[in-house]
Amino acid sequence: MANNLLQGKKGIIFGALDHKSIAWKVALEAVQNGAKIVLTNAPIALRMGSINELADQCNAEVIPADATSISDLENLFDASMKELNGKIDFVLHSIGMSVNVRKKRAYTDLNYDFLMKGLDVSAVSFHKMLQVAFKMNAISDFGSILALTYIAAQRTFPDYNDMAENKSYLESIARSFGYHYGKKNNVRINTISQSPTITTAGSGVSGFNAFFEYANTISPMGNASAEDCAKYCITLFSDYTKMVTMQNLFHDGGFSSTGVSQDIIDIVQSKLNK
Repeated sequence: MANNLLQGKKGIIFGALDHKSIAWKVALEAVQNGAKIVLTNAPIALRMGSINELADQCNAEVIPADATSISDLENLFDASMKELNGKIDFVLHSIGMSVNVRKKRAYTDLNYDFLMKGLDVSAVSFHKMLQVAFKMNAISDFGSILALTYIAAQRTFPDYNDMAENKSYLESIARSFGYHYGKKNNVRINTISQSPTITTAGSGVSGFNAFFEYANTISPMGNASAEDCAKYCITLFSDYTKMVTMQNLFHDGGFSSTGVSQDIIDIVQSKLNK
């Protein structure tokens, strides 16, 4: 149910690939709540995905941009402000990639060129995006910028590989840039640490299905869905959270605060009893 929390607001959504994407669902929720948006992704992702279908549903312009390219980002913000007739009120950064994961390189045998490429796409792109917006004065006062992250930034999950470092740096950027943007324009910057979610990108991690079920069993409320994550993003884009900034916000059904669940204890006990 839409509540018009974003009535009159203008936003940019990075990273909607297909209907499984959290960014896809955020875009739909934002429009249903009264926002006007621009959709963007790297040219190769635009060819691979189905973003034009989403654009039709949202009545939104698609502006290609490689988030690692300063010139592309400058063009994106300039074109978006022209398309939306004003400064941007909210931005979602939903971009992540590890070449080492794609190539199935073990964490103890990383290719460092792959590592730097993944870091640039997954985390440095966030700083580039913020810096471009900051210099162009492209974000409205009390605007809201979000990036999606994962608890592997704080805890070890073996098959998450070098994406853990990428997410750690991403979260640090939110805190550091959040200070400077807050001082200048009262712009807030946060990260959302979401439950493991069945997306095209997430499913590429080795053993993902087993891990998804493990997290679902640990979490007292189960895994948070992509749809619920999208709704949470809308609240953080809205004026109801104007003083929330520089935070890493867990949206995971309680996983991050649970040591062990009774369900897990029962499973282990049943094995011990055999």
